[in-house]
Amino acid sequence: MHNQIAHAERVYASAQQKSAAASSPIIASWQRCMSMYQLTPEQKRSPLRLTDYEFQMARERSAQLIVEASDELDRLFLTIGKAGCCLLLTDSKGVALDRRGAGSEDKDFRNLGLWTGAVWSEASAGTNGIGTAIADERSVSIYRDQHFLSSNIKLSCTSAPIRDHRGQLTAALDISTCRDDVNEAALAILTQAVRDAALRIETNLFRSAFRGSRIVMVPCGGNPTAALLAVDKDDLILGATRAARMALKLDDALIQAGIPASDALHEEGRDSGADLMEAERAALRRVLSRNNGNVSQAAQHLGISRATLHRKMKKLSLHQS
Repeated sequence: MHNQIAHAERVYASAQQKSAAASSPIIASWQRCMSMYQLTPEQKRSPLRLTDYEFQMARERSAQLIVEASDELDRLFLTIGKAGCCLLLTDSKGVALDRRGAGSEDKDFRNLGLWTGAVWSEASAGTNGIGTAIADERSVSIYRDQHFLSSNIKLSCTSAPIRDHRGQLTAALDISTCRDDVNEAALAILTQAVRDAALRIETNLFRSAFRGSRIVMVPCGGNPTAALLAVDKDDLILGATRAARMALKLDDALIQAGIPASDALHEEGRDSGADLMEAERAALRRVLSRNNGNVSQAAQHLGISRATLHRKMKKLSLHQS
């Protein structure tokens, strides 16, 4: 009880320092909790819970997310489950849609609200990994007394936002634990694990949204696997992840207008005549490859004579092996 009172006093004192919010995302979140959501740190409250019907509707709205995240949740839980952690996958409003946890610890986690149907937004539960990651749209670790509510100061959590195929925030992935022996160094390891898993889920969502398209990795700093383009057969960009959009300065308007991937990637430009020749050369190479280099079969496949194909090959410097 004494720790909870001391925590509440610290939150009030820190939140009153206007300059502190600029240098501390945690204090900025504490200020939001008091000014925007009218919460007080000494409140004894659990996260809001959806009704069964509301929860069913929330899962239906996020059905594709749940499918694409399922294997990643299983894989991540195999790594951290024995360490006394549970996993939550939430939607963009902080509603826990799916979870993984050890049966022996379910009672404790359920009492804390770390369960499906619970709402872990800042408005519902104060400063916490999920709600603050969603509010700030970035990965967040909240270690014990960094939580806003005194009732949550024994909890440590780390969360990462998940973005959809348009780069918009659509979900969050969280690892939480109540273990006393978890320190900030251990939490840092969990933070990297949850970020990596969230990125793989984003990639799954992106590939699912553009199934059948060619996926191109954009060379950029940071994690290159996060910067992806979906490209059609004519080299026009159909979609881009947030990392690719930032690296190439793309937005929905540019993508909808139909920008060639070669232009967005600033590949060496050619005049239109050279473009047509390169396109024809690439098409002929594909046909020859599919026919194992047999010119007669390739010509038949194209509906032209063998002599015509030979002339085209000579013009385009395609030499028969």
